[in-house]
Amino acid sequence: MTMYIHLSAQPAAEQWGKNALLSFSGSDITIHLQKNPLVSIQQAGRKIKNQGILQVELQGEAWDLENCWAFTQGFNSVKNAGEIRYPTLNAVAEKELTARLSISQFVRDLINQPSDELTPEKLAETAGEFVRQQAENSVKVTIVRGEALKAQGYNGIWTVGKGSENASAMLQLDYNPTGNPDAPVLACLVGKGITFDTGGYSLKTSEGMSTMRTDMGGAALVTGALSLAIQRGLNQRVKLYLCCAENMVSHNAFKLGDIIHYRNGVKAEVLNTDAEGRLVLADGLIDADAQGAKFIVDCATLTGAAKIAVGNDYHSVLSMDDHLVGELLQSAQAENEPFWRLPFEDFHRGQIISSFADIANTGTVPVGAGASTATAFLSYFVENYQQNWLHIDCSATFRKSPSDLWAVGATGLGIRTLANLLLAKAK
Repeated sequence: MTMYIHLSAQPAAEQWGKNALLSFSGSDITIHLQKNPLVSIQQAGRKIKNQGILQVELQGEAWDLENCWAFTQGFNSVKNAGEIRYPTLNAVAEKELTARLSISQFVRDLINQPSDELTPEKLAETAGEFVRQQAENSVKVTIVRGEALKAQGYNGIWTVGKGSENASAMLQLDYNPTGNPDAPVLACLVGKGITFDTGGYSLKTSEGMSTMRTDMGGAALVTGALSLAIQRGLNQRVKLYLCCAENMVSHNAFKLGDIIHYRNGVKAEVLNTDAEGRLVLADGLIDADAQGAKFIVDCATLTGAAKIAVGNDYHSVLSMDDHLVGELLQSAQAENEPFWRLPFEDFHRGQIISSFADIANTGTVPVGAGASTATAFLSYFVENYQQNWLHIDCSATFRKSPSDLWAVGATGLGIRTLANLLLAKAK
């Protein structure tokens, strides 16, 4: 049975309770908009799905693009997907909604996929093919795999993944709609693609490991962001780097005290094998930094510290470039997505000292800011780290438990903000 969903700025009748969000009449459901209309609509979508209603049709002139999208976010769930029939929108809004739906679904499905299906190579291949589908003639894909990573000096990715039977991989994707091989690069996007994270010999608990198939959320996010920007008409060159590995325990796995020698001359001591994301991202940042891009953004489900700070509700952004942070937050506001700035200062770079290498892969002060020291580690692989570089710790990528806005599973948050930023910087 299809239920017909309407929007109203009027409060519900008293019989539905004080400040009721929903009222019902036969096959009609009315959402009574409250202080924040988009939040009200997303909450209503979640409530309606939780009542087992799987077939809905959005009716009335009030259903514009953003209202339709807010309802979709709340109605989305992994199980019992259901069906939404949308109202007729103008051509521009229709194209945007279609792009958001297909790209966000791809990103959520990728993040939710079990790691026995989504290996590092599969992640690189799937992401590369998806972006190619957006603009086939403008996309060049290269994947460096397995032992070739070691041969070419990608020692972070190779070291983290060497304990797994599933080969590591690095996606190097060049979106160049200009057709000019010498065209300048607008941006480089770098994503952490750990398809499963046991923590290595710094072993996680079962509880901590239960969602670690989602530790490739940063790679999925930047793939989706570039894809949406292409659909929105991005006409400048962007390069995408996905650093993909599986962090397992075996006789081949890396260990505490190992020292990784990176191509830019930095030596990093491993003090915690569960701080592996920054080790693989370093390889991507070295490549990105060599492109002379206008700006660099890396995305990663990097630290529990960021999640403690902002929960599942915000993505964290860390950077010394106040202007670039402001542009990101402006894009986030325009797209109604939650981002929050955490601190990163030069003194954090002195909090990852090593007695045996240039830096350690975890904080070495008694009380450290984990998200900030992780960013400090990454900064050693961006030459001009104080400008034109953003690190995003993707705390809102996945929800282990539901809320009044979201079901359990991947959210797709951040895709639109990064796409917006790419287009804004391309002007």
